[in-house]
Amino acid sequence: MAHWNPSGKLAVVTGASSGIGRCLSKRLTAAGCRVIAVARRADRLQSLSEEIHCDGDNDLLLPIHGDVTDSATHDQIESLVRSRGGSLDLLVNNAGIGAIGSFEEATESRLRKIMEVNFFAPAQLTRRLLPYLKSSDDAVICNLGSVLGHRAVPDKSEYCASKFAMHGFSDALRAELAGTSVRVTLVSPSTTESEFFDVLVDSDANATSKSIGSWPADRVAAATLAAVGKRRSEVILSLGGKMLVYADRICPPLMNWLLRKEH
Repeated sequence: MAHWNPSGKLAVVTGASSGIGRCLSKRLTAAGCRVIAVARRADRLQSLSEEIHCDGDNDLLLPIHGDVTDSATHDQIESLVRSRGGSLDLLVNNAGIGAIGSFEEATESRLRKIMEVNFFAPAQLTRRLLPYLKSSDDAVICNLGSVLGHRAVPDKSEYCASKFAMHGFSDALRAELAGTSVRVTLVSPSTTESEFFDVLVDSDANATSKSIGSWPADRVAAATLAAVGKRRSEVILSLGGKMLVYADRICPPLMNWLLRKEH
């Protein structure tokens, strides 16, 4: 089967105002794809639109200012897809938030907020847009997961849970859609150099996150589009990420010991 080609396609990208989502939007529009860019920060969406339009790509970026957890935002997305022909070729569920800190000492609201943004919202948006994806003869659902959706670590319990949920959802959806025109790609980055951990939910302002290596957001975006183009089912990015995941698959007890939290 030929590679998925973004030229002339219609895509929805959530979390498009910064980081991976912003880079994906720029790469997709540069390749001739119309992008419905969804984000909470109107000023960032405006600057993204100006950057893309300055490059001569008029009408390729279609911004929607809204919260991905709000059904009204889903209404806007669906309405725009309908107005553009009613067929959707790519859905990128990228919007996400995180937190750092002990689960025991955290609030219930922290867990609910992270699960709402990282899992419930993209799952529901996917359900809403599936009829439009199925109307395309060449569609992809691309879910941005994490290596922490393969191997959990301490002090990120809620984030890990949300990404494990996204991992399982992606696998189940892929099986359900087998035989249709819709493919499902799960991309699992490790730490990304972005604004992600600048704003953490109910976390200590001095909280830090250990990681083995990191990639710039645009490198993750490029690898994501490559995975979509090749119709990959799943990709794990970065050497550090692969080491974490595959070491856990080979010897879980060793990883449990290495990752244990000292008290």
